[in-house]
Amino acid sequence: MKQYIAHIALLVEDYDEAIAFYVEKLGFQLLEDTPLSSEKRWVLLSPPHATETCLLLAKASNEIQQKAIGNQAGGRVFLFLYTDDFWRDYQNMCAKGVHFVRLPQEEPYGTVAVFEDLYGNLWDLLEPTSYRKQEA
Repeated sequence: MKQYIAHIALLVEDYDEAIAFYVEKLGFQLLEDTPLSSEKRWVLLSPPHATETCLLLAKASNEIQQKAIGNQAGGRVFLFLYTDDFWRDYQNMCAKGVHFVRLPQEEPYGTVAVFEDLYGNLWDLLEPTSYRKQEA
């Protein structure tokens, strides 16, 4: 049996503002937005052409969840957005107002910069060296 991670729950304060950030600033696709109750929605987003894993936006519903918004990884990078063209995506994200907390660097594993989402969760934007080798 093949296994994979299908969804990663991301705590948010507001569904609509989170959808706007991921769609308008990061270019994600809104895959589903289904009301489950007056308070809950099933909201799935993914980067373009993603085939398996996507974000499940989860509106915080209690004080413990509220405190975790923007700090789901305790201040470490939480999610890793791979790209086949680092500079294209970096420049596009900068132009749309995405805040980078660590500027681009060339590392042995690829080109990387760290940005934060609208709540402060840290993400790596990364073009792995292995992607460049495949193109050569």
